[in-house]
Amino acid sequence: MRKNIHPENYRMVAFKDMSNEDVFLTKSTVETKETIEVEGVEYPLMKLEISRTSHPFYTGKTKLVDSAGRIDKFKNKYKKFKK
Repeated sequence: MRKNIHPENYRMVAFKDMSNEDVFLTKSTVETKETIEVEGVEYPLMKLEISRTSHPFYTGKTKLVDSAGRIDKFKNKYKKFKK
C-alpha cells in the first residue's frame, strides 16, 4: 500500500444511530466534539438520525404515512377496475 495518502485525522470513529441506540465503529475523518466509550476504549462520537439498522429499506419495516387521505382517494378512484 502507498504511504501518506490518508489525511492526518483518519481514525476510528463511533457512529451512533439515535433512533435505536445502535453503535458501530469505522474509520473516518469526521470532526466531532463528543466521545463515547466502547468496550473500554474511548472513540470520537458522531450521532446519526438514521443508519443501516433503522432505515426501512434495510430493515424491511416500512411506515405508512398517509397525508390527506391520498391512499383512500386512489382506491376509490380505481375500485371500478378491480377484478
